[in-house]
Amino acid sequence: MLAEKLTAERLDALAHTQAPGSGGAVRVLFVRGHNAGRSQLAAALLAHRAGERVSVSSAGTDPAAEVEPHVAQVLLESGLSVADAYPKPLTSEVVEAADYVITMGCGDACPVVPGRHYLDWSVADPDGAPIGVVRTIRDDIDARITDLLATLPAG
Repeated sequence: MLAEKLTAERLDALAHTQAPGSGGAVRVLFVRGHNAGRSQLAAALLAHRAGERVSVSSAGTDPAAEVEPHVAQVLLESGLSVADAYPKPLTSEVVEAADYVITMGCGDACPVVPGRHYLDWSVADPDGAPIGVVRTIRDDIDARITDLLATLPAG
């Protein structure tokens, strides 16, 4: 099932790179090393708050096997589904398809593609943190999502 989802996301990104400027939703990609915590929180929160206005994805330069348990818990507490939350590898087509690439401390491992808007969010790492700390991280990311939505084009 996850392989199907990953393939569909990559094919969608590839189609978007083949027909740039074809309109549609603004595409935002969240990138982190393991794609198991911060980037998953950000992607789920933005997808929930933006609806059809934004196409959201996340990826990791070295994806983990699964989403951090406390991250999954705070997503559920926020009323968000964890069905689409799984670590995915960062691929060139996903980066090329993005209008905005938001990194969360992955440094030089994140490729830079000309013409994309890049932001780097310095957000605490939820890996191994107590649930209260992960809730605080979620709230920090949610505030950044609010700011991001105010600056994104209508799409």
